Amino acid sequence: MSQPQNAIEASGLRKVYRRRGAETVALHQFDLNIPRGSFFGLLGPNGAGKSTFINILAGLTNKTAGTVTVWGHDLVRETRGARLSIGVVPQELVLDPYFTARQALEAQAGYFGLRANERRTAEILETVGLTAQAKTYPRALSGGMRRRLMVAKALVHSPPIVILDEPTAGVDVELRQQLWSHLRELNARGTTVVLTTHYLEEAEALCDTIAIIDKGKLIACESTASLVERIDAKELVIVSAEDMAEIPAGLDGFETELRGPRRLAIRYLRSKTEIGQILDVVRRAGVTIRDLTTDESDLEDIFLHLTGSGDAVPAEAGQTAHRTGAREQGIPGRRGPPGEDPSRPGGL
Repeated sequence: MSQPQNAIEASGLRKVYRRRGAETVALHQFDLNIPRGSFFGLLGPNGAGKSTFINILAGLTNKTAGTVTVWGHDLVRETRGARLSIGVVPQELVLDPYFTARQALEAQAGYFGLRANERRTAEILETVGLTAQAKTYPRALSGGMRRRLMVAKALVHSPPIVILDEPTAGVDVELRQQLWSHLRELNARGTTVVLTTHYLEEAEALCDTIAIIDKGKLIACESTASLVERIDAKELVIVSAEDMAEIPAGLDGFETELRGPRRLAIRYLRSKTEIGQILDVVRRAGVTIRDLTTDESDLEDIFLHLTGSGDAVPAEAGQTAHRTGAREQGIPGRRGPPGEDPSRPGGL
């Protein structure tokens, strides 16, 4: 069949969990199209419904209502075609301790019924950077290597779509960057990559299109650039040559904060104010500028703006002046408590 315009299409998708007479709605009339060849992010806090959606696609849970097509195959009427079109990388590391990396891929190929001449074991190991570890058992692999082996298993049957559920949860910064690099290469080869995450930094760095999910509802679905443009707040941080005991007169027309004897933060809307206007006011106030930096709104701000929630996890502390300043002001909810996803065993 010809390649579809959308890798995944969901219309009116609904999932209700029933337990002991109680109902929990995990997905509400969920409509979503994921373009072919995109690097697509599903962003939301724990329990938002991201993993429920992935588990429906993977056949691990049944939808309550709605329709889903995967690479043009109806999930119910053409189950096998839909299953063969996706490779799923779960959050949990599920590896047989008695299989080497090569044997794990060979076993996965057997599961999909691939003949010897259809298998690409060596090629896939090279793709994920594990050629040298082909004969290594999981216990001797680093955490990052085990994660990459999970990706390799998902690639065995050459699916046009790869779905990763929270792939860097609990992974340190260095290993996260390594995995990001491999995922970018995979997408560059034409594979549609779908990433679920609650790390805002991760979604912003990797994805060209992002859907924001909250409480089982689709809040927004746009290009990453368009989402960032939806909030035009900017912050200007000025380092002065002299100490300042207080905010200089003349700056009372702006939202201004003194963050140290020589550091002044000014927040403004770029749609209403030009940076030159602010600098003119600062100079007239007698401030000698030694250095200055600006920072725009990022996905963290947008998530808070759209959902009123703060459960998504921000980038590492101190990454940008804007984020650090927000924490210093005590903006609530930058790192909420972990929740439970209805799709996980025992989760509501």
